[in-house]
Amino acid sequence: MEQMKKLITKYREIIIYLIVGVMTTIVSWAACFLLERFLFNPDISWQNFVINSLGWVVGVTFSYPLNRQWVFRSKNPHIIKEFGSFAASRLSTWILDIVVMWVTVNVMSMHYWIAKIFISSVLVTVLNYVFSKLFIFKKKDSEG
Repeated sequence: MEQMKKLITKYREIIIYLIVGVMTTIVSWAACFLLERFLFNPDISWQNFVINSLGWVVGVTFSYPLNRQWVFRSKNPHIIKEFGSFAASRLSTWILDIVVMWVTVNVMSMHYWIAKIFISSVLVTVLNYVFSKLFIFKKKDSEG
C-alpha cells in the first residue's frame, strides 16, 4: 500500500492531467457530436473544419482553469498572459487536429470518429502536456 501511495504521489501531475484530459475530451467531443449530428456534415471539408474548431473552443475554455488549478497548481498572477500562452499552444495542436482530421477523413476517407479517437486525440494529448509542462505552467526554480 505504501508503494502505491509513493507512485501516486510521484505521478500525481500526470494522473490528474489524464483525468482532466478525459473530462476535457468528453466536453469537446460532446460539442463535436452535437454539431456533427444536428448542424454540420463532416464529409464536407469546411463543415468538418467548423465542427473541429467549435469543439476546440469549448475544450480550451473548459480545460484552462482545471489545468491551472488542479494539474499544474499555477500561482502565476498574470492569468490573462498565462491563458494567452495556453490558448496559443492549444492553437498549434488545434491546427494539427484540423490537418490530421482533413487528411484522414477527407483525403483517406477514414471514419470521422476512428480518426478523431485513435490518431488525432493521441497526438494532441501528448503535445498539449509537453507544451503545458515546458512552456505555460513552467515552475520557477523558487517554486520547486
